[in-house]
Amino acid sequence: MTDIDPPTADLPSVEDIRGMLGGVMDPELKASIVDLGMVHDIAIAADGVATIHIALTTLGCPLQAEIRREIASKVTSLPGITDVKVRWVEMTQEQKSAAMQRARMNARENAPDTMIPITTRVLAVSSGKGGVGKSSVSVNLAAALAARGLRVGVLDADIWGFSVPRMLGVEGRLSGENGKITPHHREIEGGGSLEIVSMGFLVEDESTALMWRGLILTKAVEQFLTDVRWGELDYLIVDMPPGTGDVQMGLARLLPQAEMLVITTPARNAQKVATRVADMARRSYMRVVGVVENMSEFVAPDGQRFALFGRGGGAALAAEIDAPLVASIPLEPEVSEGGDTGQPVALSAPESPAGAAFHALARRIVEELLPPVEMAGCTARIFELATANLATLDASISAHAPKGADG
Repeated sequence: MTDIDPPTADLPSVEDIRGMLGGVMDPELKASIVDLGMVHDIAIAADGVATIHIALTTLGCPLQAEIRREIASKVTSLPGITDVKVRWVEMTQEQKSAAMQRARMNARENAPDTMIPITTRVLAVSSGKGGVGKSSVSVNLAAALAARGLRVGVLDADIWGFSVPRMLGVEGRLSGENGKITPHHREIEGGGSLEIVSMGFLVEDESTALMWRGLILTKAVEQFLTDVRWGELDYLIVDMPPGTGDVQMGLARLLPQAEMLVITTPARNAQKVATRVADMARRSYMRVVGVVENMSEFVAPDGQRFALFGRGGGAALAAEIDAPLVASIPLEPEVSEGGDTGQPVALSAPESPAGAAFHALARRIVEELLPPVEMAGCTARIFELATANLATLDASISAHAPKGADG
C-alpha cells in the first residue's frame, strides 16, 4: 500500500485524512473502514483533490453510494481539500477473513442494546461559550426530529450545567436492571420518541452542585454511552458542555462517527470563541456539519423583528471555519416559555418563527446533511458468517476446555 504525502504544507497530510476516515463506519460490520482494512491508498494532489482507494467485500456492494457520501463529507471538511475521488477495489480472500475476524470481535464486545448502535447518527451540539442557547437548540432539534417519526436519543453531556430534564419536562430517577440503565422515554406526536439521559436524573435536586474534575466528567459520559440500554436509535443528540475540554475529547474517542453542530449568536465575541470548538473538532477528526445562529433576531408578538445582538456572527463563523450556515433561529417568548414548562417550541408552537426554523433544520439534517443510515446488504452475509463462526468457535472452546477451566 502506497500513501503519497501532499506536496505543500497548506494541504492536510495522509494521516489527517486517515484519521478523518476513522469516523466512517461500516453499518453492518460495526467498525470503522480504517479498522476493517478497507482503506488502501490515499493520494493528495497539489490542487487539493484527494483520491482514496477503498476495498469492498464485493464490487457489487449496494452501499457504495452511502460509503462514498460519508467519505466525501468527512474528507472535504478538512481545509485545503477541494474534491474527493473514491476508487473501488475488491478485497482478497485473506482480507475478507481478516474483516470477518474483526467482525467476530465486535459482535462479542459491542452488544447493540448496551451502547450506541453503529447505525445511529450522532450529532454533538457544541458552543464555544455558555449563554448562546445550545441546550435549547439540542432539545428542540431532538423534538423536531422525533416529530418526523424518528427514534431520537438525547444525551445531556453538560454534566455541570444539565438542563435537559427541565426543558423536556421529564423528571424522576433513572432505573435499570442487570447493571444497565434505562433511559427516560417520551412519546412524540408524529410517531417518534425521545430516549433521555442526564445527570439531572441522578442527583437529588436540580440545584445540586457537582464538584467534579475533568477525568470524572469524562468517565460519567463514558458510562452514559456504555451502561445505558439505548436500543435502536436513528439519531443521538448530545448536548455538549461549552468549550473544548475533557468531555469533548472523550466523546470524539468514544463515538468516532460523531459529527458536530456549532451554535453561536450574531455577536462577534460568540463567533470568535466558537472558532476554537470547530478547530478542536477537526483536530479530533470530527466533521463539522454546520453552524446554527441562535437568537438571530427578536420576534415580537406582533411580528416585528429586532436584531438585538447585531448581525452577521453566524455567517462570519461559517465562512471562517468553512462550514455551511444551516439555520438561523429567531428569539421569541415561546422559546423561553417552552424551556421553562418542558414543552419545546418545536412541539408546542411548530408554526411559530422559531418552531418553524427548528423543523426546517431537522428537515435539512434528515434530507441533506446527515440522513438516517439505510441498511443494505453488501456485508450482511459476511457478518452473518462472522457471528455464526463466533458461535461455532465458542462451542468448540467449551467442548475442548479442561474440566474446571474458566471460560
